[in-house]
Amino acid sequence: MKTVLVTGASSGMGKATAEKLLSQGYIVYVAARRLDKMRDLEELGAVAIAMDITKDADVVAAVDRIAAENGGIDVLINNAGFATYGAMEDTALADARYQFEVNLFGLARLTQLVLPYMRQQGAGTIVNISSMGGKIYTPMGAWYHATKHAVEGWSDCLRLELKPFGIDVIVIEPGIMQTEFGDVLVGPLLERSGEGAYADLATKVAEATTAMKDANGGSPASLIADVIAHSIAAKRPKTRYVAGRYAQPLIVMRKLFGDRVFDRVVMSRV
Repeated sequence: MKTVLVTGASSGMGKATAEKLLSQGYIVYVAARRLDKMRDLEELGAVAIAMDITKDADVVAAVDRIAAENGGIDVLINNAGFATYGAMEDTALADARYQFEVNLFGLARLTQLVLPYMRQQGAGTIVNISSMGGKIYTPMGAWYHATKHAVEGWSDCLRLELKPFGIDVIVIEPGIMQTEFGDVLVGPLLERSGEGAYADLATKVAEATTAMKDANGGSPASLIADVIAHSIAAKRPKTRYVAGRYAQPLIVMRKLFGDRVFDRVVMSRV
């Protein structure tokens, strides 16, 4: 039985992934800031760890515990992340830096700590949850998209570095999902840019986001859980998996038609 660590497992795709892997017999550790949000996973057999991905002491303690109990981690699923939305000009650099701390540097630090165990056993899998937002872009999301574009490039380099050790690096690019993403996006967006030079655009983006949520416009988190389960079980996994509403067509559209056409399409939707 392989040992898996899923970060950001208190809700959404992380929780759905943990449930899926538990049902398949994996030893599953789940990590998030709040243990109470993972009690249901504990009842299913998961081991829950309180961990803030931006606090080095928390990350080190989590890896040390799993190593002591199971000898290391076979599969690391870097799912923890969030979105800072607001006009680039209106967003404090402290908020932008924190966006990178969670979405990139915290992920990287955890990976650094896990890799020695994987290299020692000559096998392992790193799954990085990016987004279709790592290949495309939307207004008001400059800092979020910057982190996801960074995760894409970081993962590509990591894949080449780890191939000689038998370690796979997989990128998952979800589209619009039925998660809390939109709920936690709209409020801070309007706080930053709901007044001033970008108020009109910010209001339109907020309204479009809310309308999509109200219309159940996203794919279920279980879809990504199924994709992750398939990818880590594959003998020769793909380097990238695209899944979820709008992801495939929007990524292909930008690639085929270029930035100017994509700009017009995006702005016509807000």
